[in-house]
Formats: sequence, C-alpha cells, structure tokens
Amino acid sequence: MEIEEQLKERSGGICELCTANTDLKVYEVPPKSTGGVDGSIFICETCSSQIEDAEKMDPNHWRCLNDSMWSEHDAVKAVVWRMLSRLKGEGWPKDLLDMMYLDADTLEWAKATGEGLAESEKIIHRDVNGVILQNGDNVVLIKDLKIKGSSQIAKQGTAVRRISLDRENAEFIDGKVGPTLTVIITKYVKKTS
Repeated sequence: MEIEEQLKERSGGICELCTANTDLKVYEVPPKSTGGVDGSIFICETCSSQIEDAEKMDPNHWRCLNDSMWSEHDAVKAVVWRMLSRLKGEGWPKDLLDMMYLDADTLEWAKATGEGLAESEKIIHRDVNGVILQNGDNVVLIKDLKIKGSSQIAKQGTAVRRISLDRENAEFIDGKVGPTLTVIITKYVKKTS
C-alpha cells in the first residue's frame, strides 16, 4: 500500500490538522529524511501553504490545533507544536503549548526546524552566495572535496540532493555524495533550484 493510501486510511480521509476534506496531500515533516508513514502527515492545501510560507499565516485558521494537538501520531504532534510556537505571539497558542505533551524524541524533532526560537537564536545555514539553505534542498559542490574517512574525492559540480542541516552549527550540512553520507561545509556549496 502506498504512503498516500496509508495516510488517507490513518486520517479517515481528512486533514490531520484542520479536518478539511478537500485538496489533501502527503506532507513529509522535515527534517526526517526517512519520510514514510511515520515521518509524514496528510494535510490540506491551506495548511500546507501556511506551513511553508509564514507570510500566508491566518492565525484563526490554526485554532483547529486545539483538537489535533491530541493526535497519537508523532508527526502530527511535531507540526502542531511548530505552528503553535510560530503563533505564540497571538496569546491563545501559549496556553495550548503549556497543555501539550511530547516525549523527548518528538520534542527534539519538533524543535529541529528552529520554530519557537527568537530570530536572534536561530541557526541559519547559507551557501557560498548567502542564500539560505533548508532541509531537503539540493546543492552543488563549488570545489573538489576529500570525503573524510575514505579515499574518495567529490568533484566540483557534484550534486548533493536532499541535504540535512546541522542543528548546532550553521557551517555544516549533511548530504550523500555517491553512497556516502558526509558532512559538508556550507561555504563550499551553492543552492540549486
């Protein structure tokens, strides 16, 4: 059974955040690179567009989190926590965050995108041109790099797909060069579209 079918069954055919029943799709919750059913949620286009673009936020839409925060699925809880953290300046989300319980692993996952931190506390990864990098972005190497722990050399122009950001250091990203997962310094990559 494919992921979309499994998520549709799990959610009862409705958005796992706001219970809308139209324009539904699979949303892979970053930065989990495993994806799959446990790393994804089934949401509507309205929720998806507001998660992806904070400029489109409609705080009243997210009052639905009062119900979805009690989901038994960690991926749903992680997204609910992020959205409540993003909206805590509205007042009411703070009360919901205080009531919400996440185990340590789920809370770490929820915090992995920097939601809930003040702008000055966020770690921002930038490529050689100063473009902000996100989990899941594709980059290209701008110089030959030796792969630590092997004799392999990654050549300039090598594409690295679906990078992961180091949550503690803005200069490091993780990515696969060939079959090898390695740490890459951000000043040696350029984001691709």
